[in-house]
Amino acid sequence: MPVDLIVCVATELEGALLRPHVPVLVTGIGAVNAACALTRFLERDGAKAIINCGIAGAYPHAFNEMGIASVVCAESECYGDLGANSPTGFLDLKEMGFPLIAAEKLARSEPLFNVLPMQLFPAPRRAPFVTMNTCTGTDADALSIEARTTGSIENMEGAAIAHVATLYGIPCGEIRGISNRAGNRDRDSWRIKEATTAAQEALLAWLASR
Repeated sequence: MPVDLIVCVATELEGALLRPHVPVLVTGIGAVNAACALTRFLERDGAKAIINCGIAGAYPHAFNEMGIASVVCAESECYGDLGANSPTGFLDLKEMGFPLIAAEKLARSEPLFNVLPMQLFPAPRRAPFVTMNTCTGTDADALSIEARTTGSIENMEGAAIAHVATLYGIPCGEIRGISNRAGNRDRDSWRIKEATTAAQEALLAWLASR
């Protein structure tokens, strides 16, 4: 019997407050770990809905509006570095002509490229999310990715979770607490505990209201 909801987290810390209330799947860090762990879970147990919960960095303009420990959910997810570099700049999958998921696999008229839709919105504030394999560590890169993707929030697993959910036809959402400004790497300014606590508490409030 499929569970009503599975919450995916990258680390134990990001799911510690949730465990007494909802099934939690610790996937490990990064897109491949996330996709493999969720796929194995769905093949074994199944789920009617999927939520990804954790922490994230906010790109400069978004951080100025949100700040540390703000909670935001994904209105969409984007593979931010899936594509190719070129003399004229980064080319995403659409510019390269390679669909991420073909239209016929989704029973829809258009294929999906780098951007994946979300169906569940467990926080009032929404923003476009970006999944990167390499965390942004300079202001120049943060501003470039923010402009190129029009994304606000950077993480390492969300697009993979959304990708698997899309292939299985399962509604998916993502909620994260802001732990840092994406830009020049400064670990002293990170607030991981505050961010993960805020995200989990917001998700619990959403679950209680359903």
